[in-house]
Amino acid sequence: MSFRELKIPGAFEFTPRQFGDDRGVFFEWFKSSDFEQAVGRPLELAQANCSVSAAGVLRGIHFTDTPPGQAKYVTCTKGAFLDVIVDLRVGSPTFGTWDSVLIDDVDRRAVYLPEGLGHAILSLEDGSTVMYLCSIEYTPSLDRDMNPLDPDLAIDWPTLARDGSPLEYQLSDKDKAAPSLAQAIDAGYLPTYTS
Repeated sequence: MSFRELKIPGAFEFTPRQFGDDRGVFFEWFKSSDFEQAVGRPLELAQANCSVSAAGVLRGIHFTDTPPGQAKYVTCTKGAFLDVIVDLRVGSPTFGTWDSVLIDDVDRRAVYLPEGLGHAILSLEDGSTVMYLCSIEYTPSLDRDMNPLDPDLAIDWPTLARDGSPLEYQLSDKDKAAPSLAQAIDAGYLPTYTS
């Protein structure tokens, strides 16, 4: 498994080695020793989630209060997503910066984001399936959202699906009503950066 740190410190992309023959493909999508070598600490596993989305479904930007925060390790088992990570840690040298990774069923990359970072995914084809490992269980009182279409973040969302057809973004009511970055700063509910 190879890895690279994204432009947001602490966030990583992992690319597994795939072994294929006429029967199919085998690969390790998570391996604790490789993970710890890259990140410098283990991933505490408390919950595993699966989400299936139609083309154009945009989920996020989601994050949790810190402490305790929720770290995630995310991969796509079917289809394709643009996975976007946003640094929402007030005081971070990369605050407000975002980076993205195409996660799909071809290269089978995974993305790790530590506590304090925001996360959003855009499905690029019908039936796209994402799986993610979480460091803490879902706790509604810690859950926070930010509008993924906030012009101040200027995320370069794709406008075309994997097959080249136009994408129409579909957001939940909760994500549509989520605050902008400026509103979240004013409300004082963003995580604080600790080095």
